[in-house]
Amino acid sequence: MGAPLSAWPWENLGSYKYLLFGPMIWKAFYSIVYEDVLPMQSWCLHVLVICALRGLIHQLWNSYSNMLFLTRNRRIIKQGVDFKQIDTEWHWDNFIILQGLIASMACYLVPYLQDLPVWNAKGLITSMVLHVGVSEPLYYWVHRQFHANDFYQNYHSFHHSSPVPQPLTAGNATFMEHLILTVIIGIPILGSTLMGFGSIGIIYGYLSVFDFLKCLGHSNVEVISHKLFEKIPFLKYLLYTPTYHTLHHTEMATNFCLFMPLFDALGGTLNQKSWELHKEMSLKAGVNGNVPDFVFLAHVVDVSSAMHVPFVFRSFASIPFSIRLFLLPFYPPGIVVCLAMWAWAKTFLITFYNLRGRLHQTWAVPRYGFQYFLPFALDGINNQIEQAILRADKLGVKVISLAALNKNEALNGGGTLFVNKHPDLRVRVVHGNTLTAAVILNEIPKDCQEVFLTGATSKLGRAIALYLCRRKVRVLMLTLSTERFQKVQKEAPAEYQNYIVQVTKYQAARNCKTWIVGKWITPREQRWAPSGTHFHQFVVPPIFHFRRDCTYGDLAAMRLPDDVEGLGSCEYTMDRGVVHACHAGGVVHFLEGWTHHEVGAIDVDRIDLVWDAALKHGLKPVSSSKVHSL
Repeated sequence: MGAPLSAWPWENLGSYKYLLFGPMIWKAFYSIVYEDVLPMQSWCLHVLVICALRGLIHQLWNSYSNMLFLTRNRRIIKQGVDFKQIDTEWHWDNFIILQGLIASMACYLVPYLQDLPVWNAKGLITSMVLHVGVSEPLYYWVHRQFHANDFYQNYHSFHHSSPVPQPLTAGNATFMEHLILTVIIGIPILGSTLMGFGSIGIIYGYLSVFDFLKCLGHSNVEVISHKLFEKIPFLKYLLYTPTYHTLHHTEMATNFCLFMPLFDALGGTLNQKSWELHKEMSLKAGVNGNVPDFVFLAHVVDVSSAMHVPFVFRSFASIPFSIRLFLLPFYPPGIVVCLAMWAWAKTFLITFYNLRGRLHQTWAVPRYGFQYFLPFALDGINNQIEQAILRADKLGVKVISLAALNKNEALNGGGTLFVNKHPDLRVRVVHGNTLTAAVILNEIPKDCQEVFLTGATSKLGRAIALYLCRRKVRVLMLTLSTERFQKVQKEAPAEYQNYIVQVTKYQAARNCKTWIVGKWITPREQRWAPSGTHFHQFVVPPIFHFRRDCTYGDLAAMRLPDDVEGLGSCEYTMDRGVVHACHAGGVVHFLEGWTHHEVGAIDVDRIDLVWDAALKHGLKPVSSSKVHSL
């Protein structure tokens, strides 16, 4: 059992906690519709709008903080925000519910609060005086008490359990702490109101500025220039900086103030490194930071998946992607962003993690999946990929791995175009499909004697067919092109060529229970599979799970090693810590220190070598089916 008032009363409600706003929503609706109350006169509506505004301030700050393409060189603590921290801060907005409920009770108990004017200039002065004279010193004293042994252990340690300060960390604290913070926030608002100077504008303004500054301090991004303090030296005692408050999170015994370092100076708790470190961070803002060793070059899939990134919704990005109803209102602006990216954007940084002391980043080509099938857009896409490769080469990146459609054969020959055009590249260009093939092949039961293969003459299809025939597995290759079939068949050793058989209809597989799907198949085509069939697949998007009497494998993927650090977002539909096999293939290429480019056709002779290397470095297969090595 925890300390008194450490747990939130509604913590067992989960996401249903937002139903606590229900009575206020109904009261606002009823008063406006049935009692002819003007919206500006509905105190319930004001409470709801203020709660929404406060949530928006935190969300916008969180979005900016996680826009690594803007903030990577301004980040104070360099490590990434991992899944553990995101889960810890999942209910960061509890304080908004608490203070919204308290505000509604205050309006009931003090009817005068329901009839405040829109603005009163005197209230601005009184609220500022009360903030500086009462709220700031009170918070400073309370904060120091919460760092005492018992209080820290029972209450404040929860707030400090987040290793990387984030805007959402600002709201992540215990029930007791936010009760006290509610009093501290309420003093300037209620004080100026009781003096007769209260107004709706003061309430909106004070709470907005308060939350803005709290998010600023926890943003982990230094946005205040040291030049401002050089021009106005005393200002550094009136306004803290992200660097200043981050020092409190890393060293904890100093920098306790709310927003004004003046009280740390008076209390003897001002960290002497504060201004020096702030200047250092400010000067580094325009300088490139750590150079990644490995880059995974992805692209956007569609409008909905474009929102599955930490700088849009961090919590949503930390779970596997799926279509959610709450995304629907964001589709119109998402389409606008799609068009804007098409017109102006360049490849940009999305996420990063660290593996064995090496920085791994994911960059995104600003193109959506449908654009890869527009003939007039292909040159532009190749140009974006080429510029990303050249930029990686200039920075000193060791390996860049091409994702999904960025390595499409029809687009650039699986990366061959860039390697041939720039023969002196130091960065190794990798399509990662050797490991993709290995993952698929190691999912197939070792006693399997026959498989049905669609997408059979593709890069992956070819490699799978050639590998399986060498192990005397009969491969039914679905293709209408005899020429392409014969080309693949002739690559097999003469003694194994008869194991590769061309078929032109799905009916040919009606007795085959192992289907390897490399080309999208409809539910009608799936009907030809016998009961008990397992569908392995390397097709994007994955096929519909139509047959209840069959099983379906996931897209080829591998789990990153256990010692990965700072990973806090899921790669599209993959589970936490799992990446697409082509991503994993690039990681293996880097960890092994291989110096060749992995582009063009898959070298079948290297499939087992790459698979063994992946397992050696701690990557794990994650298929839902049992793994049997052939």
